[in-house]
Amino acid sequence: MPTVNKGTQQGGSKVIKSDPWIHSYAARADNMRASEIRALFATASRPDVVSLAGGMPYLDYLPFKELSQLIAKMLVDKGDVAWQYGSAQGDPHLREDVLQIMALEGIKDVQPDDVVISNGSQNAIDLITRIMCDPGDVVIAEAPNYVGALGVFASFQVEVVNAMTDADGLIPESFEETIEALRKAGKKVKFLYTVPNFHNPAGVTMSVERRPRIIEIARKYHVLIVEDNPYGLLGFNGQTYPALRSMDAENVVYLSSFSKIIGPGMRIAWIVAPPGIRKKLVLANEASILCPPNMSQLTITTYLDNFDWKKQISQYRGMYKERCDTMDAALKKYLPYCSWNKPQGGFYIWLKIPEGLNSKAMLPRAITAKVAYVAGTGFYLDGSGTHHMRLSFCYPTPDKITLGIKRLASVMDGELKTAELFGTAAADADTHASHTSSTPASGTASTASTSSTSSTSGTAGKKA
Repeated sequence: MPTVNKGTQQGGSKVIKSDPWIHSYAARADNMRASEIRALFATASRPDVVSLAGGMPYLDYLPFKELSQLIAKMLVDKGDVAWQYGSAQGDPHLREDVLQIMALEGIKDVQPDDVVISNGSQNAIDLITRIMCDPGDVVIAEAPNYVGALGVFASFQVEVVNAMTDADGLIPESFEETIEALRKAGKKVKFLYTVPNFHNPAGVTMSVERRPRIIEIARKYHVLIVEDNPYGLLGFNGQTYPALRSMDAENVVYLSSFSKIIGPGMRIAWIVAPPGIRKKLVLANEASILCPPNMSQLTITTYLDNFDWKKQISQYRGMYKERCDTMDAALKKYLPYCSWNKPQGGFYIWLKIPEGLNSKAMLPRAITAKVAYVAGTGFYLDGSGTHHMRLSFCYPTPDKITLGIKRLASVMDGELKTAELFGTAAADADTHASHTSSTPASGTASTASTSSTSSTSGTAGKKA
């Protein structure tokens, strides 16, 4: 039996010293990384721990009893389809259903044949990277980055270069300057990966005014835009924003998912892409998973065809708004020396902690205090993010959120006292802190460089 070293690699994966296949792996296997969020699941799922870590939607609002009855009927009527192989492009009925969802964000020129169903958005990101990128190619992304996308890019040996963001999302000038610098360095920029609405983890939204400019720059340099939009319908006040894909059908690949608005366990998402790219995606999907699961697809269509899904989403918006407001109030009360964005939708608050504290180093002590979060380092490939953490307000109830922030404050207060006592207030500064700019703006995200996006919320903007 191989022995396991008690030490860990980056991301928490175990180091197997005597693996007999150590010299047989593909080079890209060395770049695979464990998600820091997944590594927390076992601990964070303990009933005594308040988890502010995972971005899990709160599903108790779903009509499970009525839905189960309709699923039972679906299995009687269409069981031979639900239990069978399907098309690599996805169920035609579901591909038609998603058109009405995209229409809410201005995408109205799409036909069912333009849609490819994927096994969750993670699979969609994998597919587009698989067909577009060779090792050493560059993807430009906002910083901080969605951790799932980072895992995909690393596994395909793709270099991720960050462009600056601020309260209004990706800064067009930074996007263009990044492209030009990479071209001068002889790098191939394959696409921009962006989460424009209620960003994970930063919580910011690309302004309506900036969207046409981002598209214009991408066209100018022939850079594809990959628009990942799982949160677009979860604006707290019902607001939606025009999708980048609604402005450009030729240069944008659009991704969205049922994971945040219905159920992540179905593992169903969809892709809209220009014809040539779409054909490659279908072939890649077939090679990767053969076909998306028919059972999940028919379950989704059963829900969409029989329930008022728009009303359901409206209920989610109100619930998540209440939880976001609760977290914001608790942060103001217990952690006034931190700074953060207050998002207008989605699941996350991106918290900047005082200089001298390290969110990753502090995490074990937070778990001991029975509160979990995701260290900011999980959202970068280069070790940045030690001065940030992602707090999720989507799953815990309001009273749990308040309790969790109170516990987090007790840990942070103790860390600050220790740092002050031993004079180590600057010991854990980010490796790239010298490249970080921060211009707080009330209730939104501040100007940020490739290593951070932070802000103040209300009066809670004092920095230690």
